[in-house]
Amino acid sequence: MKEEIISLKNISKTFVQSSFDGTVNFKALDEISLTVFKGESILISGANGSGKTLLMSIIAGLIRPSSGLVDVKERCGIVFQDSDLQILGETPEEDILFGLKNIKLPPEKRKKRLDEALEKTGLKDKRYYSSRSLSGGEKRRLCVAGILAMKFPVIIFDEPYANLDYEGVVQVNSLIKELKTENYTLLILSHELEKCYALADRFLVLHRGKKVFDGTAEEGLRQNLKEWSIRPPITSYTKMEDLIWI
Repeated sequence: MKEEIISLKNISKTFVQSSFDGTVNFKALDEISLTVFKGESILISGANGSGKTLLMSIIAGLIRPSSGLVDVKERCGIVFQDSDLQILGETPEEDILFGLKNIKLPPEKRKKRLDEALEKTGLKDKRYYSSRSLSGGEKRRLCVAGILAMKFPVIIFDEPYANLDYEGVVQVNSLIKELKTENYTLLILSHELEKCYALADRFLVLHRGKKVFDGTAEEGLRQNLKEWSIRPPITSYTKMEDLIWI
């Protein structure tokens, strides 16, 4: 039986905006319900402003909804779109240790988790490098390393391919693919479907704050994605398993 770890029921988020007539309420998320099961890999897509990042911020507990029920049974870590804003340490080692020290983990356990995270993300040989000198793909992996060290079972990737070259995308996808085999629950927010679609078990589309599609990855490819301002990832000569840069 599948283990439910995230449940959203009728989630809405409303912001007050200024206008010529005073103020108006803008509903950024509109009555969204969602259930996530342990070990799922869900690709969440939508045009800019569709509500993807806002929804994930609510799941991670960073923002409260205006209405609706949120039940998250596991801790969530977010890999933000701008890695430079997330990396706090001068070196990869310092960055990973930052979170571990904040939770008062004993030194011997900190070292063990540090070494494991560096090994898994392929950054072991760069533990003493300047964090600023890392490539885009390496910085993204460093952000994941910090989450792995904190033992978060749910990882949210917010536009993980933003500003990455081909090598950087491959580095990130190799790591995501490995995490998928280890039963992590992965939520991948991206509009670049051709780079990661094969990683998804499930596909979800947001459009103007509403959930307009939620189904298997295979079913997603049969939808009219252009209707929701999403670039279709597949052509007549492309198979779903080819939709990944790796």
